[in-house]
Amino acid sequence: MKSTKRELISGIFYTAIAKYSNMFISLVVTGVLARLLSPKDFGVVAIATVIISFFGIFVDIGISPAIIQNKKLTQDDLTQIFSFTFWLGLIISVLFFFSAGFIAGWYQSPILKILCQLLAANLFFSAIDIVPNALIEKNKEFKFIALRGFIIQLCTGTLGVSVALLGGGLYALIVSPIISALLVFFISFRRYPQHLKMTLGLESMGKIFGYSFYQFLFNIINYFSRNLDKLLIGKYLSMSLLGYYEKSYRLMMLPLQNITVVITPVIHPIFSEFQNDINYLAKSYEKIVRFLAFLGFPIGVLLFFIAKELTLIIFGNQWLPSIPIFQILCFSVGIQIVMSSSGSIFQAAGFTKHLFICGLFSSIANVLGFLISIFLFRTLKSVAVSICVTFLINFIQCYWFMYLFTFKRNIWHFINQLIRPLVLSSIIFVLLFFTSHFIANMNIFVTLIIKCIIFLIVFVIFIEITGEYAILGKAKEQWHKLKPKNEIKND
Repeated sequence: MKSTKRELISGIFYTAIAKYSNMFISLVVTGVLARLLSPKDFGVVAIATVIISFFGIFVDIGISPAIIQNKKLTQDDLTQIFSFTFWLGLIISVLFFFSAGFIAGWYQSPILKILCQLLAANLFFSAIDIVPNALIEKNKEFKFIALRGFIIQLCTGTLGVSVALLGGGLYALIVSPIISALLVFFISFRRYPQHLKMTLGLESMGKIFGYSFYQFLFNIINYFSRNLDKLLIGKYLSMSLLGYYEKSYRLMMLPLQNITVVITPVIHPIFSEFQNDINYLAKSYEKIVRFLAFLGFPIGVLLFFIAKELTLIIFGNQWLPSIPIFQILCFSVGIQIVMSSSGSIFQAAGFTKHLFICGLFSSIANVLGFLISIFLFRTLKSVAVSICVTFLINFIQCYWFMYLFTFKRNIWHFINQLIRPLVLSSIIFVLLFFTSHFIANMNIFVTLIIKCIIFLIVFVIFIEITGEYAILGKAKEQWHKLKPKNEIKND
């Protein structure tokens, strides 16, 4: 159990280094591009990205988590699966390339055809990287993953900005994903070389089909749950409005991408070792839920009150219309941060069927919300509200199902993890609400600093008083450990 804890902490540590380094680079790159390109450019690329993501589902078909979960695969099996992903990736890439004309015609955007054809290469390299990358994760090489991600993000981010400065226009936005897919495959393949055979590898695929099938179905429905809003906005509202929406959504996703993505990639490879001990899995997960809730709910409140400052500082004045959308989306941040870890637990427990059932319900709720907001109200604000409402509904059903059927445990164990984080979030909301009125006319850099300081003070005091984590005690402990060394040096 202690080794598991060490592996979890080590994995989170290295993943965090990579993610936060990448976040900084990404914000700098996005800030530069947002000032060089128009909202319409971002809207067009958002459509291309969303559509290629759909084709990407049929490339992976749940193979990666199945390789991580299955402990009995031989090297021959991996070779067969790699061959399968190669031929499947080639077929899907060609189909995507030739469907680019139809996609461009549907959205009445000629440039979209060229973008999709270029991005077809991304699909192929992502496909043949599935097996090598899954082996890296399966062997818990989180330090390697962190270093690989940082180097690639730095290189592709620099390249994207260079293309934009040279007048490359919206092509600057697709350089990064294409080159990233190529570099990730090259580095992963060097780590775990695979051999290609003239076979579809169906026999070896059959060994993981039972697990990957429900994962594949979940990926399909989760795709529409996450992306239908963008597809509909781009078609029935406008590409410019989609650009504003995309920026709001991206800001809202920053905590989700840089908190849970630090933890969730580590959960599945490590906790899959305990798929036969559901009780231990549940208790361990509740600690993670409490940690995520203490981060997610308060951060959602903070983002709501610093929405204007973040938008203007990072993106510039032309993105002002995105601020109200971002503020509404902030109410879903805490829920999404906690719930985003649920999929890894279903996977680690071996219940991808349960993951599919919860995902199906969530997708139906999200799709209905998108359809009502876009076709009935036809505003970005209504779309943002629908996201908050449907995520709340999905949050309730997901954990009710998990505790009733997967853990077979009283759900009050889960609810208890949320009470204190919600109390802390309420206190922060009240204080920032009144503070915002007093400092409304100050410089945005000043207001940002004041709000963040208040947030940190309240957060630390609450954590210390409630005994959730002895921050001051840990600081004193570290000081006393260092003190003798300092005294020796002075002598």
